[in-house]
Amino acid sequence: MSQSALDRLLSQRKTYRGRVGVFGIGLAAYWPQFPGLKARLEGYQREVEARITASGIDVVSAGLVDTAPAAVHAGERFAGASLDLILCYVGTYATSSQVLPVVQRAKVPVLILNLQPSAALDYENTDTGEWLANCSACCVPEISNAFTRARVRFRVVSGTLRDDPEAWREIGDWCQAARAASSLRTARIGFLGHTYPGMLDMYSDFTAVSAQTGAHVEVLEMCDLDAAVNAVTQPEIDAVLETTRGIFTLENAPEEDLHWAARVAAGLDRLTASFALDGLTYYYRGLDGNPYERLGAGLILGNSLLTARGIPASGEGDLKTCLAMLIMDRFGAGGSYTEFYAMDFRENFVLMGHDGPAHLAIGGRRPVLRGLGLYHGKRGRGVSVEFNVKTGPVTLLGMTQTAEGALKMLTAEGESIPGPILKIGNTNSRLRFPLGPRQFVNAWCQEGPTHHCALGVGHTSNSVAKLGQLMNLQTVRVC
Repeated sequence: MSQSALDRLLSQRKTYRGRVGVFGIGLAAYWPQFPGLKARLEGYQREVEARITASGIDVVSAGLVDTAPAAVHAGERFAGASLDLILCYVGTYATSSQVLPVVQRAKVPVLILNLQPSAALDYENTDTGEWLANCSACCVPEISNAFTRARVRFRVVSGTLRDDPEAWREIGDWCQAARAASSLRTARIGFLGHTYPGMLDMYSDFTAVSAQTGAHVEVLEMCDLDAAVNAVTQPEIDAVLETTRGIFTLENAPEEDLHWAARVAAGLDRLTASFALDGLTYYYRGLDGNPYERLGAGLILGNSLLTARGIPASGEGDLKTCLAMLIMDRFGAGGSYTEFYAMDFRENFVLMGHDGPAHLAIGGRRPVLRGLGLYHGKRGRGVSVEFNVKTGPVTLLGMTQTAEGALKMLTAEGESIPGPILKIGNTNSRLRFPLGPRQFVNAWCQEGPTHHCALGVGHTSNSVAKLGQLMNLQTVRVC
């Protein structure tokens, strides 16, 4: 694979940043009693804010809150700031009455940072002022009680301010979840065509999706795509062909089908730009070689290129899996469109893949663009992506729906292992899970999943669980 071609494609990705409110707490009565204490705590808070900003998060600071009236002013600032998460840095003891008003109006979860500057006190030489600079744990139970009784969703991270990888990894996961939540709440997902007929697991209520995630569903017509494809110029097609030849190995791909796929890909670029899309789910059957059948058959290349650029595209009109792919992408894990293919009881793995699209940024080898004279279960012919996810840790993320209509996320962590894959012009990867194929498939299905899911690299279940808490979505970790 030409790394420069893939790098150029990936460089077109947008940058997504969450928005987090940060405030510190202390008690105004201490400042005249212990000179220098307030300035010291403010310095610690600046360290916290700098680390959060460095992680790619926009910080809205309310400073050090030390009285109940100051808490009200901080709450007003946060209420209008469109926050995804609030971090309460506990510098020293503060009464809960000067903490609760800060978070009540923003109505987003709170992470209480119980981070001592010192790993331990020098007990023989610590005076009251030094103790107060390290007594963050003192009021955390009190704040937790107030939040519980006020129905404020919160979690506590305890540790030290510096040299504490465990605590800062936890905080980092929350910040990643805040970024994903922000992206999900503001996402514009195009729904092109209709859901594959008869797949009851995939039918979605657009209103329910918008109500529970904040995402907007933009209903698109095939004539929207047709108009975009017809408007494409030859230089646009040539640019797609150059990218395609730099990324893929071409196998049995007729020039006519390759050029058509490149034209459709250029049209998809126009379509997503015109409607400001952050994701796309699509399917259209067509009939007897008519124009829309030809359009539907030419989508896999372009939608793989879109997915690599951070605009996830899910086939067969699976809106829920498009959301799962978007979440995995925003965690930096990829998110390739996937379903269960087969179980291997000899080597104890599950083969998983689909007829596209692939997330090209997480591939394990040079992907193949294979010409297919026949699409299984779909009309038309054309080129399709053959690809497997790189070896190493992986996570599945499924987005499904309960009988009550609530969205529900399923995660499972495993490993992508080396070995031969099917040469059928489909994405497919060999995935091994701790339970083994028999028990894993049983356990996954017990949760009532959609038959598609997003496959990403790395182990991200903890971050997904935190996203579920931020978005108030049920999350189940399988095995």
